[in-house]
Amino acid sequence: MDWSVPTPLDYFAALVAQDDGFALTEAAVAVGQIEHPGLDTQSVLADLDRLAASLRSRLPPDAAELQRLRLLNRYFFHELGFAGNVNDFYSSDNSRIDRVLHTRRGIPITLAVVFLELAEQIGLKAKGLSFPGHFLILLKLPLGDAVLDPLTGQSLSRGELEERLEPYLERDEAGALEAAHLQGDPLAPFLRPASGREIVARMLRNLVSIYRDDAALPHLLQVQQRLVLLQPTEWDWRRDRGDTLARLGQTDAAIEDLCAYLRHEPHARDRRQVTARIDALREAGPPRWH
Repeated sequence: MDWSVPTPLDYFAALVAQDDGFALTEAAVAVGQIEHPGLDTQSVLADLDRLAASLRSRLPPDAAELQRLRLLNRYFFHELGFAGNVNDFYSSDNSRIDRVLHTRRGIPITLAVVFLELAEQIGLKAKGLSFPGHFLILLKLPLGDAVLDPLTGQSLSRGELEERLEPYLERDEAGALEAAHLQGDPLAPFLRPASGREIVARMLRNLVSIYRDDAALPHLLQVQQRLVLLQPTEWDWRRDRGDTLARLGQTDAAIEDLCAYLRHEPHARDRRQVTARIDALREAGPPRWH
């Protein structure tokens, strides 16, 4: 019998192994173990449960959905004081649910994860929206869907959503957006609820940009390990992990990842560059320690 203690990566792998019953909140909390391997995720989940219990205690049993939403907004944004971390928006702490709960500051996606957990625990039908540039929240209400900004709780109109979307579209796509008014809902492709797997992957992608410098390479590798687990058929993650492994001197593992990328992406635009990288790694051999 194996009595070894699972590593944080083993724990994350178990959380994201299946789509059925995907534990979004727990997997999002576990992202914090990248920087803090000893993080007690169950304690963080218990803190969330206490917040939800306090909120539920204020709700009449027959409260309508709109009443529940108004109370949640007041509790989340005004009483608890959750808001965007405008003074340090690019801190890795903003991607850690445990730190967001402590400081009450975060970025749209982590604030949304906390909001979604509380919404679910009071019976609201809420989902995340992986909107370009700014994660949003979709609420199903009796009178129709509402889209909220997790930084403020503001309900966004169709015009505001289109205005937010336009900078992320190519010029021809922007024209298509305007033309699509005559044919149907131009926003529909961008208002598809994100799966738990997609939400956690977006959280991790945010960290990739933070851990780019050499001093943070071990953390970057931990992020990429988790992206490979989350999206094993997204072969770009395998290539990127191979590059990080090479920079860390783990030559054999780097070559294995880069070769896997080329096997599964035979027509990749960067095939020549990746092949040259593999050849250079093989020629150099393992790192020499002095």
